[in-house]
Amino acid sequence: MSNLDITKPIDLAGHADGTGPLRKQRPVYMDLMPPCNSACPAGENIQSWLSFAQAGNYFEAFQALAADNPFPAIMGRVCVKPCETGCNRTHIDKTINIHSVERYIGDEAIANNWAIRVQSKPTGKRVLVIGAGPSGLSAAYHLARQGHTVEVIESGDSPGGLLRTGIPEYRLPKNILDAEINRIIAMGISLRLNYTVTDILKEKQEGKFDAVYLSVGAQKISTASIKTTDAVPVADAFRFFKEIASNPENYTHKKVVILGGGKLALYIARSIKRFGSEATVLFPGDKKLMPAYDYETEDALAEGVEVQLLKNISKIEKKEFTIEKMKVEKGKAVGTGEFETITADALIVAMGQESETSFLRAMEGITFKDDGTIIINAERMTGYPGIFAGGDMLPGENRSATIAIGHGKKASKYIDAYLNGVAFAKPEKPQTAGYRKLHMWYKTEAPQKEQTKLLPKEAIKSFNEVIAGLSEKEARYEAQRCLSCGNCFECDGCYGACPDDAILKLGPGNRYEFLYDKCTGCGVCFEQCPCHAIEMISEPSNTKNNVI
Repeated sequence: MSNLDITKPIDLAGHADGTGPLRKQRPVYMDLMPPCNSACPAGENIQSWLSFAQAGNYFEAFQALAADNPFPAIMGRVCVKPCETGCNRTHIDKTINIHSVERYIGDEAIANNWAIRVQSKPTGKRVLVIGAGPSGLSAAYHLARQGHTVEVIESGDSPGGLLRTGIPEYRLPKNILDAEINRIIAMGISLRLNYTVTDILKEKQEGKFDAVYLSVGAQKISTASIKTTDAVPVADAFRFFKEIASNPENYTHKKVVILGGGKLALYIARSIKRFGSEATVLFPGDKKLMPAYDYETEDALAEGVEVQLLKNISKIEKKEFTIEKMKVEKGKAVGTGEFETITADALIVAMGQESETSFLRAMEGITFKDDGTIIINAERMTGYPGIFAGGDMLPGENRSATIAIGHGKKASKYIDAYLNGVAFAKPEKPQTAGYRKLHMWYKTEAPQKEQTKLLPKEAIKSFNEVIAGLSEKEARYEAQRCLSCGNCFECDGCYGACPDDAILKLGPGNRYEFLYDKCTGCGVCFEQCPCHAIEMISEPSNTKNNVI
């Protein structure tokens, strides 16, 4: 990756004064950051694995994907897709359907039982991970890839965290979840279930662990503030999912109110519809404050869920809910003193998620925010040496599985450095190849292949997966829509455009080389490069051939 400063544009007028010392500027090959890569919280090299998928080499695409994210089949289903928001194709037609290609690759890996390539040697270092959610499993996975011995402790009876306890089967089938988790465990990671840690230092000492990673998920929701009688069952979101696994009777053919505005509330409401019940979501804020993405709300509305904004529950007597109308002042929802009533058979609270961190309060050096989240330093470490943290335990970020996975990956790098007695040097992030940097000279229109969905009236009849995957042909087509922003894909544009024969082809996969003894600095190569893999810089005193 080039460290050249390309922030100052070069005037291409008055160039071509000659070669060598007579040339005012010269072209250089370089690689910039694709916007999809830059936007991915899990740090995936999206452009890399898309390039393998373009060629139909899904095994290598999987290996490139798994280098950053061990859950392609899962995240291809549940990721909120910030990479697609950043995609430069949005300026042309529609974003690449990145998550659907990721899902296809992940499903192929499961179907073919592909193992993940790991080449590291055992280090003899031991790491304890507390919490088997997406962040903990991600950290455990990356630490195992680095050669460390990892043990994961989980208080529940199954690994997966919120992936298992907070996402229904119509969105994430359990067989997909189990397959990707089992692949990680098969790498030699030790998993201990149904065990709650109460004393970290004792566990660390007795297990002879060299470091600890905390990743306790936000699966605690208080319902104490709801004033109600026993006539209406009140459950938090996670108790709801446990209940319906064995006995959904309380939510079958009933009128159910869900308090919350995130995707968790909408998941529950859509599940309620599948029990033949009426589902009403109440959220105290307006649409701007509602955490759920628009497409999640639209899918819920299509299935018959009622969503009422600026409404909060004041009290419940028998089956009568007193609802206060709210308003937004200075970015917060406040009461208006106006009330209305509705009737319902049950209430599910799906907001105010917190992590259980009381067992850490007595530890010297560990500090907390007012909301109970843990404060860490730039090395992802808490105030206690050797104890790191990530996922829902941290403040300041929207909670999602993708962010949690990214936390685990980042923490693993700092933990690895800590175990080796060195400081992890975070690499400098290259400049992003925005759309204005591209010089598109060829036809780029290619309509997105969308995934098919069950019709809403059919979807609510079962917990079958609502959104279908792509076929091999469709996945490959979507991958081929990639513009290769910021990185050469050997289109031969520079080679064909150069008037001075100053570009040498180095063969497939090896890109090109500038021959500066022939180059006049005319800038034609730069002006036509569709992906901005060439930059013009001021001519230094000495020049050498530049290979991309």
